[in-house]
Amino acid sequence: MKWTDTVRIAEALYDNHPEVDPLTVRFTDLHRWVLELDGFDDDPNRSGEKILEAIQMAWIEEAK
Repeated sequence: MKWTDTVRIAEALYDNHPEVDPLTVRFTDLHRWVLELDGFDDDPNRSGEKILEAIQMAWIEEAK
């Protein structure tokens, strides 16, 4: 997975953290959790606020 795979990342985050409300996650934690996902193999420095926001929004949709 790469940073641009926002839907796949959101699905994996939902599976790994089903008890977490994605609206309450700080971007620092979100960044770390994405890096810890199985199959994630992108440069940690390639993410930014826009990418993290897109992942968070996809995670919110997944959690509905």
